[in-house]
Formats: sequence, structure tokens, C-alpha cells
Amino acid sequence: MSTEPVYMTEKGRQKIQDQLDHLYNVVRPEYAELLHEAREGGDSIDNTEYIYLVEEMASIEAWIRELEHMLDHAELIQPGAPTGQVQLGSTVLIQENGGVPESYTIVGSTEANPEEGLISNKSPLGRTLLNHRVGEDVTADTPDGKLTFRIIAVT
Repeated sequence: MSTEPVYMTEKGRQKIQDQLDHLYNVVRPEYAELLHEAREGGDSIDNTEYIYLVEEMASIEAWIRELEHMLDHAELIQPGAPTGQVQLGSTVLIQENGGVPESYTIVGSTEANPEEGLISNKSPLGRTLLNHRVGEDVTADTPDGKLTFRIIAVT
């Protein structure tokens, strides 16, 4: 696993902590009990339920390790004084070629959810917007081709 910082907001950190708590306190004990019951049910070599549960438990443990890693390497995005320059945590109002303005908040990749207006600092648009200011035009190399946006506001 990478030692790079995992950028996230406090809300994103809390969401990951809640997932981890749920895995620790609900999912892991449930699967451990199911695994115990399946083991007691017969020969583990011929027991497909047991094999399935072992694989599921391994997936759960891997997910726990991944979430722990994210929290261990979390670097919280601190809201700063508005500088007019796009940075991690900024909410940016952009407009493509006179179209309808769209608002996005630049977050780390663990929190990105474009449907909710959260884009990653590593996404083509997020990368392109970083360090630019209100009034500037930026061109992002997206899966849909090169798109040009004007930065209307940064908060």
C-alpha cells in the first residue's frame, strides 16, 4: 500500500470511521459466527459454504486493512481563507462554453462522487482546476475529449 497522504474532509474521515466500526462490530462477528457454524457442519474440504465464507472473511479483512490504511494516512482538508485560487477543499463554480454553470468541490479520491458534486483532485477536471483563479479559462483532457471551462467563483 502507498504511503502517500489520503486527502479527505472531516466528513469523509467520519464516514470511513463509521464503515470501519460497522465492519469491526457487526460484519466481522457475524461472519466469524457463520464460519464457526459452517466448520462445525462437516468436512471443510467438501463444504462449499465453508469455502465461500472463508473467502468472504478474507475480503472483509482486506477491506478493514484498506480502511485502516486510509485513516492512518489521512490528511484532513482544512477549509482555508478564500484566496480566489482553487485548492483542495475549494468549491468551484465553472461554466463550459456559455452553458449552465456547475458547482464542484475538490476532494481527495476517497470521497469523490461527481453525482454529489465532489470531484477528485486527481481527476482530469480536478487536476486542471487546481491552482487556477476566478476568470481563468482551463482546458481539461477528459474521456469526452478536451473541454474548456471558465472559473466563475471559488469558495
